[in-house]
Amino acid sequence: MKNTFISLLVLFGGFQLFAQSIMDPDDALLELTGDRQNTGITAGYSVKGITKWTGSAGYACLEDKRLFSIDTPTRIASISKNLTAVALMQLVEKGMMNLDTPIGNYLPNLPEDKKEITVRQLMSHTSGIPQYRDESEIENTAQFASLEAAMKVFIDRPLLFEPGTSYFYTTYGYVILGRVIESVSGLPYREYMKTQILEVAGMTHTGIEGLTEDRENASCLYHNNGRKVRKGKKNNLSNRVPGGGFYSTLEDLIAFGNALLDGRLISQESLEAMLEIQPVEYKGNKYGLGWYLYGPPPNENLVIGHSGGQTGCTSQLMIIPKSETVVVVLSNTSGTYPDIATFASKLIGFSEAPKKG
Repeated sequence: MKNTFISLLVLFGGFQLFAQSIMDPDDALLELTGDRQNTGITAGYSVKGITKWTGSAGYACLEDKRLFSIDTPTRIASISKNLTAVALMQLVEKGMMNLDTPIGNYLPNLPEDKKEITVRQLMSHTSGIPQYRDESEIENTAQFASLEAAMKVFIDRPLLFEPGTSYFYTTYGYVILGRVIESVSGLPYREYMKTQILEVAGMTHTGIEGLTEDRENASCLYHNNGRKVRKGKKNNLSNRVPGGGFYSTLEDLIAFGNALLDGRLISQESLEAMLEIQPVEYKGNKYGLGWYLYGPPPNENLVIGHSGGQTGCTSQLMIIPKSETVVVVLSNTSGTYPDIATFASKLIGFSEAPKKG
């Protein structure tokens, strides 16, 4: 999802202002549900590895009146990119790959104009790889048996610019990165992510969505068109797995953030490398390696994170490394990003504010 959070950057460095505007997160969360908002929503935050508050409101499925809860499996869309980026840094730590090595070294069958792109450029959206061409790719219905098959949709299309010279957000770039993980690790992407990311972080209710995959108690999909919330048409995410094909729960994403901060997934040195602003910016967006960087430099009040949006999902993950705070908001309704981002930012303010008693 392209980042539209930049307009909210004024809030960082001024957490107290937003703490004053959310006295009760449960009430604020409830206000985000309804006929013209989110069908179901959950949110929570942790500080130094301890979950301080979680809440949920609305319905996982309107049809059977099943309530949305903190453990309802929900699409997370582009937060999938964070998982993939951390996996890549693990391989760098192990000396199995280098961020600045041309990807042709790992994927020798690429078209010639793609071989000199680096892993760093793909991770930071400066590779020139295009995004979805049209609505049919966004609402894909085809089942791709492998990442290699998914790449065939776009890999022969011309680059948008010379790699490293501009910024263009692309989920397809992360599909290529998934293939790099397979090539370097010798494991299928799904298996690597399961054993090295999900199991290590304790993400027991997270996985890769498939069109026919039946997840117990999974959320239904809804879309807000600005006038009314309707049932969303289920699309197939096998064309974008490493960049947007995961489902998860509130508790699992909080666990991911904590595992990132406490060193279980990658070292502090690797985390800091991911949070370096890459040299190419676009309209004020500051992007590291798989993460948006919110807040004033250098790192005193740095907030990192990612948003996500696709049919049946609006999501926001935000982490404050200094205070070891993790904030997650998940909705089963697409088209509600501004409200989700605003609530996440207010929740940060609430988490940072002094508590009475």
